[in-house]
Order: sequence, then C-alpha cells, then structure tokens
Amino acid sequence: MALALTEEQKILQSTAREFISANAPVAHLRGLRDSRDATGFSRDLWKEMAKLGWVGLTFDEASGGSDLGYAELAVLFEECGRTLAPTPFLSSAVLGAECVRRGAAEPLRAQILSGVAQGETLLALALDERAHFAPYVIETKAEKSGEGYVLTGEKGFVLDGHVADRLVVVARTSGAAGDRDGVGLFLVDRLAKGVTVSRTGMVDSRNAARVRLDRAPAEAVLGEVGGGADVLDAALDRGTAVLCAEILGLATEAFEQTVEYLKTREQFGVKIGTFQALKHRASVMFAELELARSIVRETMNAIDEDGPDVPALVSVAKARCSDVGSLVSREMLQMHGGIGMTDEADIGFYLKRARVAELTFGDASYHRDRFATLQGY
Repeated sequence: MALALTEEQKILQSTAREFISANAPVAHLRGLRDSRDATGFSRDLWKEMAKLGWVGLTFDEASGGSDLGYAELAVLFEECGRTLAPTPFLSSAVLGAECVRRGAAEPLRAQILSGVAQGETLLALALDERAHFAPYVIETKAEKSGEGYVLTGEKGFVLDGHVADRLVVVARTSGAAGDRDGVGLFLVDRLAKGVTVSRTGMVDSRNAARVRLDRAPAEAVLGEVGGGADVLDAALDRGTAVLCAEILGLATEAFEQTVEYLKTREQFGVKIGTFQALKHRASVMFAELELARSIVRETMNAIDEDGPDVPALVSVAKARCSDVGSLVSREMLQMHGGIGMTDEADIGFYLKRARVAELTFGDASYHRDRFATLQGY
C-alpha cells in the first residue's frame, strides 16, 4: 500500500496550501476570536471552498460532488490544520454528510448533500451527552408520534450546532444508556419548535453548542429505527480519521516553526539549535511525526478501499496523532521560551487546538482501549 502522495494529490496539496495560507492564516482565526464573531467562521470563505469543489470532494457526482476519496480529503484537512483554519468541514461535510449519505433515502439524500456541496446547507451531529466521549451512552428519547418521531433530551459539544441548518440527532428508541442496539439517527430542523440551541465558547476559539430538545419533531429517520449505530460508527470513524489529518497538519506546522526558531534564536552568542539537548528533542518530534503521517495515510487508503480493518486503523491513528499533537505543541511552547506564553505569538493557538482535538471523539487512552477490544482483548 503506497503511503506517498500521488501526483494528483500533490497538486491538490499545493493548491490548498496556497489558497488557505492566503485566505485563512492564523490571523484569520485570531480576528474571529477578537471580534467575537457570531458565526465563528467566514461564510464567504466557505462558499469559495465549495466553488473549488472541496466541500463535496467525497460526494458522488449525483450529489454535486467530485467522487474522490478520503485520501484526497485528508490532504485538505492537513493543510487546514497548518493554519488552524476555522471551517464547518468536519461537522457538516464529513460527520453530518456521512450520516445522510449512508442513512437517508432518495430524493432527500441528494437534496441535502447537494446543498452541503454548494456551501448552502450546514449540518451538525448532535451526539455527546457526557463530559467524556461515549457514543452509545444516549438518554435522549425518540418517541413515536403519528407517522413520525418527537425527540426529548439534551446534547453537549455539538460542533457548529449554533449555525447548522439541520441537526443529525442521536436518540434512543429502546434499550438502556450504553447499549449499542436501540440507537437511532434523526434529522431535525434547527429552527423547529422544541429545539433550543446555545452556543458555547471553546478554549481553541472554535464552535460548539448545547442543544435542548423538547418533543422536537424529526424530519426523517436516517437508517433503520433503533439500528442507527452502523451509520453512526462509520461516520464517526471517518470524522475521527480526518481529524487525525488536521492534527498532523497543525503538528507539522508547529514543528517546522520551532525548527526555524532554533536556527535563528541566539543565546550566549550561539544559535540555540546547536545545543545537543534541543537537537535530540527535535529529532524525537520528527520521528514521531513521520510515524503519525504513515498511519494517517494508511488509514485513509483503507477507508477508500472500505477495508474491514478501518475501525482498528482509525483508533491507532487517533491514539498516535493525539500523542503527537500534544508532544509537538508543548515542545513548541517550551523551545520558544517566554515569548510562547504571550498572546502576540501564535503558539498558544496551536497548543489549545491540539488539546481540544486530542479529546474530540476520544483521547489516546480511549482509542487504545478500543483497539484492544477490537482485537479481542
């Protein structure tokens, strides 16, 4: 299995790096934070990404997409990670879109995905109900009402939930919290009666929301009633995989900036990059990054081939990237010294984003445990 980028992927990488660095540098995120922007990202920039075909990159042509794979999508996420570009890519074009693609019937499926691909429709997955990631610990109830369902419960950490047009709500039709069976996915209009959405601020200046449902009507059921875990698992694996690519991007950029600083910063009349201890620490970061890069690319290839080892590879990738993101961002701070503690430097943005991404969809410990379970231990 090739772990190097193809020529087409290299062209995509070059184009994405040029566009994102010009239009969404870290200063863009800083500006959104400082102005307390109500949306949390640039809708105009999102529309431009849609015009470039990036938003619907993995969608089929009937849904307005480019019919490419996750190996290509990972290239985009890695470049977004380099500049910490705030977009609804993960929430809408991956998590929400995968649930719709796998669970919605035609013509609803094509209608929604086409809107997402054009940058007109935003989706958000309303899943978490606990402080720690536990995808089957669901107490939100879905009750039959006439020919449809009404939902009652509360969700936290809904990525981009405050601006989503539709929510994919995970609710229970039967069983107890923690059971995989009895979980369903329901499409809900964010503006529907009984839906209350409150934006929450995150340490990395990204978007999340709390969603309260009080007998909110569902537009449609995604997948089988009570059997939505298959759809949910596939969407979460793909969302986790592209998040790994974003972590890889931010860690790579943090490493490169740190190495450049070591080459230019002088102490006691010499470049600090000549200090043997710092050379050793930089070498460790480089080695860890290359290991992470290999597993991320192998995971994306497996997803595109729809291989049976996707869940295990995703957990290996998330555990590895969580560790690497934490390591490199902390080393970036320490090697820059006092300047790294100031808000004028961008270092804190990388550190905070790495920490939030590490905990999103389960940290390294969660995924090591999941990997062991998948291997039969």
